[in-house]
Amino acid sequence: MPSIFRPGLFEGHVAVVTGGGSGIGFAIARTLCELGAKVAICGRDAEKLGRARALFAERGWDVLAAKCDIRQVDEIAAFVARVREGIGDVSVLVNNAGGQFPSPAEGISPKGWDAVVRNNLNGTFYMTREIAILSMIPRRRGRIVNVIANVARGFPGMVHTGAARAGVDNMTKTLAVEWSQHGIAVNAVAPGIIRTTGTDRYPPELVEMSRQRTLAKRLGTPEEVAELCAYLASDAASFVTGETWYIDGGAHLWGDTWMIPDRDAAPLPEVIANLSR
Repeated sequence: MPSIFRPGLFEGHVAVVTGGGSGIGFAIARTLCELGAKVAICGRDAEKLGRARALFAERGWDVLAAKCDIRQVDEIAAFVARVREGIGDVSVLVNNAGGQFPSPAEGISPKGWDAVVRNNLNGTFYMTREIAILSMIPRRRGRIVNVIANVARGFPGMVHTGAARAGVDNMTKTLAVEWSQHGIAVNAVAPGIIRTTGTDRYPPELVEMSRQRTLAKRLGTPEEVAELCAYLASDAASFVTGETWYIDGGAHLWGDTWMIPDRDAAPLPEVIANLSR
């Protein structure tokens, strides 16, 4: 769907979208391109990034696409240097990259926990710090949008990402205060269940359960998330900072998030099978 914002809204801006090769990140990058920004995307899958860049090129947009694992500070430094040298200092950062897998807490191994927290929490901070120090703080301007998740009532079934995203929620508030003196606004977007290639990897019954527990009784779209991110990255939101904006069809307000069996019920076999060794 076309953006509701005027063409040229982001002319003169350089935007970085992490995890921009597919799904929500791709939609955000596309919207920012439509609105006139110079855009750079990154991710861990070079093939996916190549496909995304080709799709952008078909629309006449020369998007910088580079492989970067946000868990690795040296890769972040190299990516940010390439962006600054190639298209300019970054004024908009959308921290969209992340990943997780559904599992009850007792089925998450230390390795699985570390992988998700390093990606969703640590990587978000590493990228934010690098871009802020090199581009935003010296120029005394910047917009940072962190894409997290619906963690308002915990995140049963994915405690690893719930903990990491809650950390980013607090980081959003903290950096909004610390960096306000530099003209930097920091906000977060918390999507609910969004129909993307990512949700296609989840069990259909889990997706359907999430849909049923959404007031809107449907899944959201990447484009809807992209429009909210565009608003928060624009000057129209210059009086907004330190907030987390839920875009989840009202799911954080209503419905149970975890089925609780009777205490004398036998443990679920799939839970036992997934216990970390």
